[in-house]
Amino acid sequence: MAHQCEVLLRAAAHVPGFRQADEAGLTQYPHVVADRPLGHKAATQLTSDSRGTVRLDTGTCVLRATPDGLSLLATAADTDALAHVQHVIARHLVRFATQEDLSVDWAEPARGEDLTVLDPVAEDYLLAHCTPPDEVLQELAVTTREATGNASAMQVSHDEGALLTMLTRLVNARFAVEVGTFTGYSALCIARGLADGGRLLACDVSDEWTSVGRPAWERAGVADRIDLKLGPAIDTLRALPKEPVIDIAFIDADKANYPTYYEEIIQRMRPGGLAVLDNVFLGGRVFDPAYQEERHVAMRRLNDLIVGDERVESVMLPVRDGVTLARKR
Repeated sequence: MAHQCEVLLRAAAHVPGFRQADEAGLTQYPHVVADRPLGHKAATQLTSDSRGTVRLDTGTCVLRATPDGLSLLATAADTDALAHVQHVIARHLVRFATQEDLSVDWAEPARGEDLTVLDPVAEDYLLAHCTPPDEVLQELAVTTREATGNASAMQVSHDEGALLTMLTRLVNARFAVEVGTFTGYSALCIARGLADGGRLLACDVSDEWTSVGRPAWERAGVADRIDLKLGPAIDTLRALPKEPVIDIAFIDADKANYPTYYEEIIQRMRPGGLAVLDNVFLGGRVFDPAYQEERHVAMRRLNDLIVGDERVESVMLPVRDGVTLARKR
């Protein structure tokens, strides 16, 4: 099966002619990326942030200038295709080497799911330096683990919960939407950040799981701010008025429908409103073209769409499994 292939190759190429490239980036050396055709049906692009991208039929290689030389990142759908990308790129670099001592040092291939976004040492440090969860949140986390077993991994971590509360407060949200409530931890965090009189529309399909969180909402004194709607979130969103009334939205549900959720929400979001999307890395699988299930394809498509969506300005953060913030212009 394709997803079992080792397909993601990280590599470094040390090119003496690029020793000072950290100052000017690849923009000082456009010929390396786009000056001559590669002869392999390649498409090349050089962006203003000094990233050069070469797209072949078999895969992609991104080049970035560093103080030590040139850093390469190649991806392909299987090991044979990856070897072809490696061969073409290395041969192309040799053609443009300004000195003879060119070396291309390729790392071992790695699958996307094997990547570690956050080192455990850094993770422990940031958790120790984040406002800790109160007793209600701590008890809800324990109850979730007891009630849902391995599925408890779907619950947001306490640092992400703190981020949701802070973002909700920063936009002075009076109307929030959550797609995917699970046992209510993130809903509680959002509800706590609402402005006076604010409301949270929480969308989910499971009465069993959402019932786990309702006592915690009561204990925290936010139950009267949360309107829980059980049923397909797409139907709930489409039933909302078309007017721009949403101040903040958190999307953390079935990944294949993320593009639809995003579109329905952005249409109804006020200028300055914020869409927060969780799990945009899908455990590293979005980086790896071997993963072609519906959810992988949908998430890649949405990630590409958001960065080019003129209705928003966005940033993707390496928080947990990847979080995208998209602010409505």
